[in-house]
Amino acid sequence: MNPFKSKKGLGRGLSSLIGDIKNTPTNNKLSISDVVRSRLQPRKNFDKENLEDLTNSIKERGVVQPIIVRKSRNIDNKYEIIAGERRWLASQNAGLNEIPAVVIEADDLKSLEFAIVENVQRHDLNPIEEAEGYKRLMDEFGYDQEKVAKFIGKSRGHIANCLRLLSLPKNVVELIENNYLSQGHAKILVGLDNPYLFAKKIVDKKLSVRQAESLVRIFKKPSIKKSFSKSADIKYLEEALKDKLGIRVLINNKKNNKGLLTFEYNDLEQLNRLIEIIKVNY
Repeated sequence: MNPFKSKKGLGRGLSSLIGDIKNTPTNNKLSISDVVRSRLQPRKNFDKENLEDLTNSIKERGVVQPIIVRKSRNIDNKYEIIAGERRWLASQNAGLNEIPAVVIEADDLKSLEFAIVENVQRHDLNPIEEAEGYKRLMDEFGYDQEKVAKFIGKSRGHIANCLRLLSLPKNVVELIENNYLSQGHAKILVGLDNPYLFAKKIVDKKLSVRQAESLVRIFKKPSIKKSFSKSADIKYLEEALKDKLGIRVLINNKKNNKGLLTFEYNDLEQLNRLIEIIKVNY
């Protein structure tokens, strides 16, 4: 079985990326202490419970899938993790001295691509980490949203929505990073004047995404429409027509004496009566 096989639906899998490497990757057993974390790793937070589960699994079965590393450019005789940091951490917790690794030659762009693809495939990134990974591809390596979408195998709308989360204030971002708010919740908060207030309400009340949408909808400022006071003559005409026809009549008369005459009926009987009156009299 290919340990780097791509999951269906993603634009580029690890196997595809490894296929781009000119030099043949080599399989090794590396000392745990010879492996270091990468500064390009988009993932910052590791769930303690999941890490404990992986540690227990490694204690029983060992490391099933090797990590991917490259020679460190900053530290002599060390290897920098490209993909598999969680396996490396769990292996340390399990008391292992060595870890299986695939050593490849990769520049910073390829290393970042590897890290993002693996984490997105495994759904390991929180929405902010995912967005920061995409932004890094764009800022440092000249990707645009369309290229990121094609590379990852996600829609351009998904990439755009992720990137919008980075516009949220730091206190809201921290709630997302700590998994108090889902990506669905976070999208609702983008563009609000006071997103932290709503974020706290969502967290404190444990609101679903749909409930959060309703909350925001209630408190959003309604659009203010210009209201024009009607003259006494117009109001008199509206009442006179209402008495005559038995239905509500609205007259919107503009300054140039053009306007709109509206009849409001509640059922087909009222509509038919209005039609008959017009037919008979006009």
